[in-house]
Amino acid sequence: MQIFIKTPDQIDLMRQSGHLLAQVHAELHQALRPGMSTLEIDTLGEELIRKMGGIPNCKNYEGFPGSICISINEEVVHGIPSADRILQEGDIVTFDTGLIYKGWHSDAARTWGVGSISPEKKQLIDVTKQSFFEGIKKARAGNRLYEISKAVDQYVTKYGYGIVHELTGHGIGQSLHEDPNVPNYRQIRRGIKLQKGMTICVEPMITMGKRYVGWLDDDWTVVTVDGLPAAHYENTIVITDDEPEILTMLEDEE
Repeated sequence: MQIFIKTPDQIDLMRQSGHLLAQVHAELHQALRPGMSTLEIDTLGEELIRKMGGIPNCKNYEGFPGSICISINEEVVHGIPSADRILQEGDIVTFDTGLIYKGWHSDAARTWGVGSISPEKKQLIDVTKQSFFEGIKKARAGNRLYEISKAVDQYVTKYGYGIVHELTGHGIGQSLHEDPNVPNYRQIRRGIKLQKGMTICVEPMITMGKRYVGWLDDDWTVVTVDGLPAAHYENTIVITDDEPEILTMLEDEE
């Protein structure tokens, strides 16, 4: 395992990258409406990223064809944009994407309701988001990695939801995925000690039913086995001696 500790100058570049990505997410959310195809969203996302001077880091990553991973309802992550996939009133949709700015990556995910959604879906989205914030309460120098995982797990399981085990958060920097992996479920081993200057992505992927997932024939789209909805919330953060700094969230973000 190789952990890259970032310098203040490098963190500042990641801060710039993260701020641009947060703006992309805000604009995608504002544009979201029933009747859109996921390809329309992907096209808009890539246009925004490039207009801001960034490069979409999902595009062609290990062969992924889109700039935004767009996952609807029972799709957990890595949904491929398509002109035939149309958003319907009452759906929930996850945008998972990132960009490269001046050589530095940022990565974030949000799940939103399309039009009016059921109270059950809204709670799933809210709990998933809050589980991220519960987790990062433990994300400070001197703590162990497992404390983040445990905090997410403890919060989510109170609601009877499932936590995806097959996919985790990760380190990030000049590569989209660096060490360490950041699980969202309780660990037996304590894991590494967190250090000031580490940059990681914490990203709970939570299911309304059982935690079990499978892959569609496209080898990308991850879906819940029981067909129940899933939600995803992710930010890039930097570890400090105090509370972590969230690099991919706007000050006025809801």
